[in-house]
Amino acid sequence: MNKYRLNLLPFLFAFVIITGSYGQSSNYTDDVTAGFSEIRLDRYANFLNKEITEGRLAGAVSYIYRNGQIVDKAAFGYSSWEAKKPMQQDNIFHIMSMTKPIISAAFLMLYEEGHFFLTDPVSKYLPQFKNVKVSLDVNEGIDGATEPAKSEITIHQLLTHTAGFTHGLQGTKLDNEFARAMYREPQTSIESRVNTLAKLPLIGQPGEQWNYSASPDVLSLLIEHFSGMTTAEFLQIRIFDPLEMKDTGYNIPTANQDRWVPVHTINEEGKLVNSEQQLPVEGNMVYGGTHGLFSTADDYMKFCQMILNGGKSNGKRLLSPKTIELMTMNQVGDLFNGQGFGLGFGIITDVAKNKALGSKGTYYWGGAYSTYFFIDPEEDLIAILMTQIQPYSTYYSAKFPQFIYQALVDDN
Repeated sequence: MNKYRLNLLPFLFAFVIITGSYGQSSNYTDDVTAGFSEIRLDRYANFLNKEITEGRLAGAVSYIYRNGQIVDKAAFGYSSWEAKKPMQQDNIFHIMSMTKPIISAAFLMLYEEGHFFLTDPVSKYLPQFKNVKVSLDVNEGIDGATEPAKSEITIHQLLTHTAGFTHGLQGTKLDNEFARAMYREPQTSIESRVNTLAKLPLIGQPGEQWNYSASPDVLSLLIEHFSGMTTAEFLQIRIFDPLEMKDTGYNIPTANQDRWVPVHTINEEGKLVNSEQQLPVEGNMVYGGTHGLFSTADDYMKFCQMILNGGKSNGKRLLSPKTIELMTMNQVGDLFNGQGFGLGFGIITDVAKNKALGSKGTYYWGGAYSTYFFIDPEEDLIAILMTQIQPYSTYYSAKFPQFIYQALVDDN
């Protein structure tokens, strides 16, 4: 199997269509690597190429790893639709909310050092969260009626998105005002952003619901509180350097900015274009927990390998196997869409209820610019897909594992 696929640029896709690429032909010998069929992986590649040639994606990088082997690494299409610059496997992406699992892992390194209990109230360390209020009607916005929280927000609730915070994504008046205050108004540091968060009403009582939220920003400030370093410094020293994640951080060095992938969107005419507004690639000083990191598929694979390997990789132990076990077990009952959520990851607890190919115990997440990953311990499998298009679509997050799992033909 060709583990390192060339970037077959979109004009070649016409040949794929003519030859009927989506079927299997008895004329081909099907090589299998680590249980993956090459012919079936071609279906996945053809799908991505079709998305590119039909103008829905500019390009992508994909990486599959199983049983200690690289199954497939590939770059597709263009890093910039406007410049028609071919995508490379080492291109650098905004990983957006795929920052969250990294922040959770970093935070739990401090838990292992004994700085706190998961059951501690956040206000024990950040007093600004002592007397939070809960909105009585999210459609009335920030200035609507509130009631006192029935209980204090705990660290565990931050990690599981059950604290009652929001992320400003649900379209209510409160969400819209929340997003403006948190992410559109100027912030000078993660402390500034979190202080803004502490003044805003919760959307529900702590512990009573799962709601995708800005909680990891609070985790980032707590990392700084416990470590005495900025979050950027802590991540660099404790995760990125040990794992040799050389292209991951909150800013891209000038020498590497030619590898940056701009975000794309579909314009009002239905055409794929480079977005007019791009997040800055340098000068970033708000070291967020919700988003903010740049990375490559190679770097993020190193982080995932550490998690899959029980907290150890590259000859270095970052976390205890018991901590990884805790992170990747369901912590929220049935609050998360009938599936599970751990300490930083979504978790598949019921494959049948999920109504898609997969394994029980798989954990995963994605980013707002359509980056995705999942880790399947049962199959000893990691898969990563990096694209850069907004708005986020669950279409690609669903298609991605569908094509990966259909290509898995042999057991461990």
